[in-house]
Amino acid sequence: MRCRYYSFSLKIYLSIFAANTYTMKRILIILISLTLNISLFSHPWKPSHYVIIDTDGGIDDIRAIMMLLASPDVRVLAITVSPGALNTENVYIKVKSLLNSFWHEGVPVGINRNCNFKSPDFPVALNTLWGNENGLDEKNVPDCISVINGVLTAETTKVSFICLGGMSTVSLAMKEIPIFRQQVKEIIWSSNGLIDKKSFNYQIDVPAAEKVIKGDIPVKSVRGFGNETFYNELIIKNISEIPTIYASRVSEFFRAEVAKNHEFSYLATDEMVSLYLQYPKLFQHDTIADDFVCPPENIALLRESTLKILSGETVAKNQVIKIFPTDSSFYSSDVEPFVAEIIKKYGMDEWTSSVITNELHRHLGVFSIVGVKMGIRAREYFDTGVDEFSTISFAGSDPPLSCINDGLQVSTGSTPGHGLLTVKNDLPTTPSAEFKYMNRKIKLTLKPQITEKIISDLKEINFVNSLDSNIYWELVRKNSIKYWHDLDRHDIFLIEIVE
Repeated sequence: MRCRYYSFSLKIYLSIFAANTYTMKRILIILISLTLNISLFSHPWKPSHYVIIDTDGGIDDIRAIMMLLASPDVRVLAITVSPGALNTENVYIKVKSLLNSFWHEGVPVGINRNCNFKSPDFPVALNTLWGNENGLDEKNVPDCISVINGVLTAETTKVSFICLGGMSTVSLAMKEIPIFRQQVKEIIWSSNGLIDKKSFNYQIDVPAAEKVIKGDIPVKSVRGFGNETFYNELIIKNISEIPTIYASRVSEFFRAEVAKNHEFSYLATDEMVSLYLQYPKLFQHDTIADDFVCPPENIALLRESTLKILSGETVAKNQVIKIFPTDSSFYSSDVEPFVAEIIKKYGMDEWTSSVITNELHRHLGVFSIVGVKMGIRAREYFDTGVDEFSTISFAGSDPPLSCINDGLQVSTGSTPGHGLLTVKNDLPTTPSAEFKYMNRKIKLTLKPQITEKIISDLKEINFVNSLDSNIYWELVRKNSIKYWHDLDRHDIFLIEIVE
């Protein structure tokens, strides 16, 4: 509709000022500029990069993947695993345990079972923990082709394919998936490209590498600083001070004995791909034969950029204010004692959504806070930003259960204005919602025992004080702050995979 509107406006202006070429050109430029600016601000949530990652489980891969997950300007659509540093079974276990540890259970993972490379299973890579590996195996895991095809079919945005190991998976996808060439705009490969055909990633599957490099999708070979130390004492210290789950995991990596005493741990190779994707100006760009080689240039700026990515500071997070206040003195006296602890326990995303919801809701309510926690948990599951999935609420339109809807709107961006929120009034209403992202759908429901406890508390307050009493709302507020602090979104919901 917006495009048709501006197209119509453009025709009017051109017809009126056709005789005045100079004026016409100026108006045309203004209209194009206006349209571009509106496009920029129409979807502030939309990340710049949509990626599929293929990994072989090296110790540099874990850092590269965490940097891609950490940035709100990157959307990881899927991860595929192929043999290289580790065999496929071990790579899958590493990747799945990492995603589960960040509660990104909904990010699809597929296995390349067609590559015949015999992995050396490097001891340091094998013994590096990415997450809790208990109970994980590769049985019943989909193959990489079905995962890639499913993602490319559902996502209309052009995708960057990230290769952290060999080229076997991307070569196979080019052969087996008809839309691969249309949907994948570039292949970014952690390697020395044609410069060093003896390199490990090249040798994993030589025919695949040569086929892909000579194919019709642009290939960019990104390499590191060789044997020059990237992770020095200062940057490791700085990473340890970043209050995000991704930075915390990178910090844990450097504290672990298995990696701490291995010199390769302090070099930067695969993580250069993440840096190149987001900060290409910090790399050189040389064309050698059919290969586009991108060596890094400024190690100091790349270290700064690493900190920025792990901090999640690659895009502006708010639409009006620059920084959301974390100083506890900014908040009401009864909320003030809990600010620091709630942020530490649940993160800034949940905190900001809860504050905005309470202001929107015009009072502190338990179920509106439950709605926030439910929405954040759903986004976490799929690893998405706001406005990226549709929501159906089964909480109905009658308070107090319907208060969940306000929390859902703020935390997910699924608002009636965006056409992404539907409220069902089917009886009985329940504290639950369905979330559909791409071709997947899940349902989150507040656990029955928690629902019963909340409703029991509200009935008890109401029994003593009427809804018109100020005391009633003061007690509701006090109760809501307690639940805000105590309810962990990772423990309070039942998650059902619908499709």
